[in-house]
Amino acid sequence: MTMQFREIAEQAAADGVISDSDILALRRAGWASGRIEPHEADAIFEANYRLAEPTREWSDFFVEALGHFIVDGIEPRGYVSEEQADWLMARIDHDGRLESITELELLVRLFERSYAVPQRLRDYALEQIERAVLEGEGVTRCGGRLEKGNVTEAEARLMRRIIFASASERPAAVSKREAELLFRIKDATLGKDNTPEWKRLFVQGVGNFLMGFTAHLPVSRERAAELDAFMNDADPDLGRFFGKVARHAARGSFLDAWRSDEADRGPTLDERVAQAGEVERHEQEWLNALMDANGMVDEFDRALLDFITEELQAR
Repeated sequence: MTMQFREIAEQAAADGVISDSDILALRRAGWASGRIEPHEADAIFEANYRLAEPTREWSDFFVEALGHFIVDGIEPRGYVSEEQADWLMARIDHDGRLESITELELLVRLFERSYAVPQRLRDYALEQIERAVLEGEGVTRCGGRLEKGNVTEAEARLMRRIIFASASERPAAVSKREAELLFRIKDATLGKDNTPEWKRLFVQGVGNFLMGFTAHLPVSRERAAELDAFMNDADPDLGRFFGKVARHAARGSFLDAWRSDEADRGPTLDERVAQAGEVERHEQEWLNALMDANGMVDEFDRALLDFITEELQAR
């Protein structure tokens, strides 16, 4: 470890502050060899632990330097190894919690810069994002804020970035695990002072998972046969539902299709089939369970169903 790194880390421990000139010295020393060394990465984390309030300049350096160390530090570049993932999670969890929003930004940046990361790091990152959105407070690198109990614009942006990042479970798309995360946050913040961007993210994210908007590898012959069988399902209840969807398509909402002649009757499981081959049966059952979790069809659920209806009609 260079003397500069040691001195700056000790200074941070002593007074909880790192100046812009100190950050510039770290940049020069850190890239003197063309790469961030393991002992330098440790020193950067140690300094971050001690900062009373990380500045934008420090956060930029922290994310850039450690992102370079983790993503480009070993070959092949762009792939986070199991060992690197373990090191990072241990560093973040050194005191049992996410130390700062800067560490959250590092996680998001890794997913954006990497081609692939270990599954347990994906799980860990989603857990940290959920915790930060529901419990976190403070200013982000971009000037937005994390607030408890509601979804701010900054929080919605963080979620969108990590869900659609290149190293997410489904790059440029949404996985089942990520869609379930959106539902949990939706239920936890329902009726609160949420940014409009949050509803858009929820609808587009869950809709992406259910409808499979992005291109995928061709399905197997066996899977194709299963889908063909589903499309030719002669179940009378299923047929009645699709008939109702067709008759009420002009109204633009699955809620219209759900309504029976009995005005006070709520939607039944059979009537919630929102697929027509686009959303498979097990996905429909999954959606029903999540929508039923809070005991009502709320405004987010309605917006999601309207979105799916519009997409089906456009195809």
